[in-house]
Amino acid sequence: MVDPAEVIGKARAAVTQRAELPGMSLMEHLDELRKRIVRSAIYLALGFVVAWYFHDRLVDFIQAPLKDDGKSLNMIHPMDGMNLAIHVSLAGGAILASPFILFQVWLFIAPGLYKKEQRFVIPFMAATVGLFLAGAYFGYYWVLPSAMHILLDVFGNKFTSVISIEEYTGFFLSVILGLGISFELPVLIFFLALFGIVSPRFLWRNFRYALLAVFLVAAIICPMPDPVSMCLYAMPLLALYLIGIAVAWWVHPSRRKKKETAK
Repeated sequence: MVDPAEVIGKARAAVTQRAELPGMSLMEHLDELRKRIVRSAIYLALGFVVAWYFHDRLVDFIQAPLKDDGKSLNMIHPMDGMNLAIHVSLAGGAILASPFILFQVWLFIAPGLYKKEQRFVIPFMAATVGLFLAGAYFGYYWVLPSAMHILLDVFGNKFTSVISIEEYTGFFLSVILGLGISFELPVLIFFLALFGIVSPRFLWRNFRYALLAVFLVAAIICPMPDPVSMCLYAMPLLALYLIGIAVAWWVHPSRRKKKETAK
């Protein structure tokens, strides 16, 4: 069973161990945070401008799963068309700017890392962007078409479909962003293991609780009500958890200390 005291104790030990790193005052931390937020906002604004130039193509891209099923979006409010263009441009701009924003995040946390740990910047950025895009790809090409078929053709075949822009956009983004964020599980485990908060043994010992949590998350984010679809959602997340265990073994401080001792 997961012991909260054990996790808290490991977190405190990790913080204590890093006390030897060069410190920054509170005002220096706040100034650094402000600088990273401002630069990230600039990158996001530039990404939005680029995405806005292609917003017509982005709108067609979002509607494609619906059009493939023979359905179309309906305007309920005069602002719906403009709101859709803004939303897709903002989402597209955030994806375009994500490598630069992630680099700002890394620069903010880098002073709290050892020299040898700072070499993980390239794997961190590549894995974060790559996993998010993999989750979005899985959602767009596998989940959404199946969801459109089941929800509209199976359960909604006796009704006239009137799908509003606002409702469909929210549904689309919840699937794409939900899966994209869920696929970041190995990155989360990477940082927890890097700081010594969790270990590969801890993650494997509590696999049954992770299994339960994965299926609960799959049940929440899965748009289809059948158990088969929920399992299809859960399988990639379980695979990512196992990958996270391997990542934890690779970066955990205890392994690095053994490697250095062997040298």
